[in-house]
Amino acid sequence: MDIISKFPEQFVVEALVAGNNVEALIKQARRFLPEIVVIGNKNLYNQLKTALNDLHIKVYAGDDAIEQVVSSSSVDVVLAAIVGYSGLRSTVAAVKAGKKIALANKETLVVAGEVIEKLVRQTGAKIIPVDSEHSAILQCLVGEMGNQVEQVTLTASGGPFLNCSLNELQAITPEQALKHPNWSMGNKITIDSASLMNKGLEIIEAKWQFDLKPEQIKVIIHPQSIVHSLVHFADGSVKAQLGAPDMRTPILYALTYPERFTADLPKLDLIKHNNLTFFEPDMIKFRSLSLAYTALAEGGNMPCVLNAANEIAVEAFLKGKIKFTQIPDIIEQTMQETEFSTFIDLDLLEITDKNARTNALNYINKLITNGRTD
Repeated sequence: MDIISKFPEQFVVEALVAGNNVEALIKQARRFLPEIVVIGNKNLYNQLKTALNDLHIKVYAGDDAIEQVVSSSSVDVVLAAIVGYSGLRSTVAAVKAGKKIALANKETLVVAGEVIEKLVRQTGAKIIPVDSEHSAILQCLVGEMGNQVEQVTLTASGGPFLNCSLNELQAITPEQALKHPNWSMGNKITIDSASLMNKGLEIIEAKWQFDLKPEQIKVIIHPQSIVHSLVHFADGSVKAQLGAPDMRTPILYALTYPERFTADLPKLDLIKHNNLTFFEPDMIKFRSLSLAYTALAEGGNMPCVLNAANEIAVEAFLKGKIKFTQIPDIIEQTMQETEFSTFIDLDLLEITDKNARTNALNYINKLITNGRTD
């Protein structure tokens, strides 16, 4: 919304959507005066409707309304930013409607990349990544049509626990995990960054976004978060995209692609950032990343299982029910217990997601019952 406010002549807010944060939705609606607002939680409809009664804004509620609004003929660009599996249905609706989609919801491609890829071919929809890493890859590929890519490298800050030992991770609290050193993000994504699952989801997203094989996608730790990704070409050349760690930059690029708008965003000064370091991730300390590679290699519905189990485990950790180090345990157990299928469609993914969540919750309850979360 900050980016849109900087370019009032280029962007008009047609619709705004929120899940439960009705106060923020009311505030934004009164500022940007969209045609439509939708609140996902139907129980909040009356509060939203009453607060906007004095304005000519159409008010709706529920998931079906979200799907309808993203498909509206008056919408040119959909910024898909609903966190987690919950964002899948509306993103699919936007793809079916042939929209340009600025994709911030990485779980869409993690869970249903194969399905989305087929739909994009059928409808001509365009998916432009908002993730800083995938935006960086896209920027490195501009002008390289037909040139062979050998590998892409996603950078990871390493999160707040990069230098912690495995024993120290046992005592990490949600409050500590939510203090990311470089980025300001929502709770779920911040925890994923701390466990490196965020990077695990990104490697699966990269596979579908850029038509890559698992072995072509690498991860390196780069604590300064200045180099966002690198692309390695067949002739030995490597392109990297650099920039200040500010999400507004990739958001602006996704909204304006293939153009670049002049903006008063933070500019990178390499004199001030003259100590850029890179090293291999510790797959033992951060097992979630290793599990993501496993899910990517297995394919089928396994990335869906991975994502569902992670969402349940992160929620349990944020509520203080499990240890930070038990997040990958729950994911691994769920991957072993949930039925695997090589064939996937949206109906099967719906079933897989529900079963994986049930299996993850059951395992968490066993841990709690057996006193193994103390």
